[in-house]
Amino acid sequence: MREFFKYVFATVVGIVISTVVLVVLFFVILVGAISSIGEDKKVEVKSNSVLFLDLDQAITERTPENSLAGLPIIGGSENKSVGFNDLIKALKAAKNDDNIECVYINVSAPNAGMATMLEVRNAILDFRKSKKPVIAYSEIYSQGAYYLASAADKVYLNPQGALEFKGFSSQLTFFKGALDKLGVEAQIIRVGNYKSAVEPFITTKMSDYNRQQVTAYVGGLYKTFLQGISETRKISTDSLFVLADDYKIQLPKDALAYKMVDALKYKDEVLDELKNITGKDKKASITTISINDYIKNLPVEATYTSKNKVAVIYANGDIVGGEGSDQQIGSERISRAIRKARLDDDIKAIVLRVNSGGGSALASDVIWREIVLSKKIKPVIASFGDVAASGGYYIGCAADSIFVQPNTITGSIGVFGIIPNLQNLLTNKLGITFDGVKTGKYADIMSLNRPLTAGERFIIQNDVNHVYDSFITRVADGRKKTKAQVDSIGGGHVWIGTDAVKIGLADRLGSFNDAIVSAAKKAKLSEYKVVEYPEKIDPFKSFLSNAKENISVYYTKKELGENYLIYKQMQKAIVNSGIQARMDYEIQIK
Repeated sequence: MREFFKYVFATVVGIVISTVVLVVLFFVILVGAISSIGEDKKVEVKSNSVLFLDLDQAITERTPENSLAGLPIIGGSENKSVGFNDLIKALKAAKNDDNIECVYINVSAPNAGMATMLEVRNAILDFRKSKKPVIAYSEIYSQGAYYLASAADKVYLNPQGALEFKGFSSQLTFFKGALDKLGVEAQIIRVGNYKSAVEPFITTKMSDYNRQQVTAYVGGLYKTFLQGISETRKISTDSLFVLADDYKIQLPKDALAYKMVDALKYKDEVLDELKNITGKDKKASITTISINDYIKNLPVEATYTSKNKVAVIYANGDIVGGEGSDQQIGSERISRAIRKARLDDDIKAIVLRVNSGGGSALASDVIWREIVLSKKIKPVIASFGDVAASGGYYIGCAADSIFVQPNTITGSIGVFGIIPNLQNLLTNKLGITFDGVKTGKYADIMSLNRPLTAGERFIIQNDVNHVYDSFITRVADGRKKTKAQVDSIGGGHVWIGTDAVKIGLADRLGSFNDAIVSAAKKAKLSEYKVVEYPEKIDPFKSFLSNAKENISVYYTKKELGENYLIYKQMQKAIVNSGIQARMDYEIQIK
């Protein structure tokens, strides 16, 4: 009995301690949120300032609200982020700002997609036209980091540091072996030989179709990568290819010898150079302003006074039904935003900014419908970011014109469904059996505790075929092609931006700003204001409604590290419901 009370007491104490911890955490968050009110006020830009460009922070589609910045678990410096478009605007403003003497780039491992990095890199090159120095320094450059840093006038590396330059690789994780051991069968219904989203669950290696397309788009990404570095470092692409292929850059001195960097310097030496540029004494402190703070000072452009508007609709993340979030494309929230822009007479044109690997086919069609209706009234231009594939392509295919970057991943016109069969796991391995009654032959269709019957598989395949037919019909109508033509380049095939233009899935290579300018031109606007939809979700309210999930994600990422991506991929396969128009693996180039 004494032991019983001891354990009961220990349990009660544990519950009390956990409750206290949660109360304290909430109090800290509340105090932090209150103290951060007004945090977005302008920051003075002093004369002879260095603009500090931290490119290791997440570079997102939009700069988030900042009311939770710096808070434990939710904020902190490791969770800082900046919208790429605001970053580009800031560099453009700094170009003509007499208080900014130079730009200092710090980047080791950027948190951004390839097309986003191209946008930022081009903005750095545009800033250099001001003749103000741009200096990049790091102790370690990943390949993505070097791609960004190579846009600078001077690239410096720590004498004991590292510069990674080895070529691109793309690796997929296959779960079939694990599923076989668990006794789980992934029953696949799909259209398209290239629709490889299902492959990790039904095979142990890439199919020939998938290997072909992955080889093509990874090669395309690499070509853009090498061309950019070649132009700024004045090294031929052939030479760069050999340097990577033979792994010539192994030590810092190798990077210097092959002119990948301009000098090997310690941080104090770089700081001395910045002091010299800004006219500071060696004992004085450098006057700096971060890109995040500088964004708060962005001047109101002259065109912003115009009554005429161009609406930018941001569609970022997985496509889901309902409201979604700032990291998801909720069909209700995004379609409502498009509808609002369509019915506003002051809005003369719409730009749909897409960065998505797809998701729910039904939700994609809901958004597509609003684009079609809007197109009848005013110009609609689509701008594709890092990825606009499958459902991401679906929602943009009806636009008057589609802009892509050379290294945008797009296409993947295909549909699939995954129905797990857990019978072997539940019955043969765990001893769990099922019994019941039903009023119709198909009342329990897609039950997870048994395999599909031939009749059920036929019904689901018909449904998937219907969705695919709708998909290619939407694309054919939007792109002025026949269904047969779309089917020949569809089938789940993933394309790089340059190839997408060649085969007619996109119209032009161009930046996000190019798409906005094109929309204004099509609407015959000389002056206009750019407005953004949907409205950002208040981060404090979002945290309160998703506190448990936020904390869970934080600690899961902390424990799994790079393996978090694999965990997330498996989680998606489990929770996705309905027929999917999705490129269901995330492309990571290493």
